[in-house]
Amino acid sequence: MRIRDAEAADWPAIWAFARPIIEAGETYPWPRDTSEEWARSFWIEKEPPASVQVAELDGRVAGTVEIHPNQPGQGSHVANAGFMVDPAFRGRGVGRALGEAALARAAADGFHAMQYNAVVETNERAVKLWHSLGFETLAVVPDGFRHPVHGLVGMHIMYRLLKL
Repeated sequence: MRIRDAEAADWPAIWAFARPIIEAGETYPWPRDTSEEWARSFWIEKEPPASVQVAELDGRVAGTVEIHPNQPGQGSHVANAGFMVDPAFRGRGVGRALGEAALARAAADGFHAMQYNAVVETNERAVKLWHSLGFETLAVVPDGFRHPVHGLVGMHIMYRLLKL
C-alpha cells in the first residue's frame, strides 16, 4: 500500500466511492444529496496547513483522508480529519494506514493534537480503530446523528495529542 498526496486527477476515483458513502447517510453528517462540486471543493481544494492524501492498493485509489484545522484562529493548532475507504478495499488495513499517515502528517505540519467531532457510534469499526490509534472519546453527543436505519444515535467527539 502506498500513501501519497492527492492530486486533482484522483478526484474521479475518490468520488466514485465517496458519493455512495455520502448518499447512504450512515457515517457522514453531510447532506445525502451533497453535490459533487461541493464535495470536491471541500475535500480536494485545500490550502496549507490542510492536506489530502490517498491510499493506493492494487494500482487503485482505495481510500482518502483530508486534514484541516478543527477551528480557525486560536483553535487552528488542533487538526481535524475526514476519512473514506472504498468498500471494495475494507478489511485490508486501508483505514488504519490512512489513520497512521494522517497522524504523522498532522504532526509534521505543526498541529498539536487531532480531534474528530462526528464519529457515529454505529460506525463501530471506526470507533474501534481510532481508540486503537490512541484517541479517547471525550463525549458522546446523545442523538447527535440521524441514522437512516437506526434513527437517532450518538456521535463521538474524539481527541488525541500529537506531540507529547
